[in-house]
Amino acid sequence: MNARVNVIVSGRVQGVWFRASTKQKADELGITGWVKNTSDGNVEALFEGLDKNVGEIVDWCKTGPPLAEVKNIRIIRLDPKKDFNDFSIKH
Repeated sequence: MNARVNVIVSGRVQGVWFRASTKQKADELGITGWVKNTSDGNVEALFEGLDKNVGEIVDWCKTGPPLAEVKNIRIIRLDPKKDFNDFSIKH
């Protein structure tokens, strides 16, 4: 089964390699979608892939890369669409 989630991660998550690390983890897990910084200082991502892999990257986002300080993560479950071929960093 596939899963699709939108996550918003808040805390010290910009300027700490969060987006690049998220892309690396998504690529390792075969997850498609995107990650971006938001204007309010958060990081937002859309993940789609196998249930267990999406669960793993969401769990990873709760901590993030070594320099991040995650305070909160909001998770919204969506219907899978399979409309991405890869995982990208949006600017």
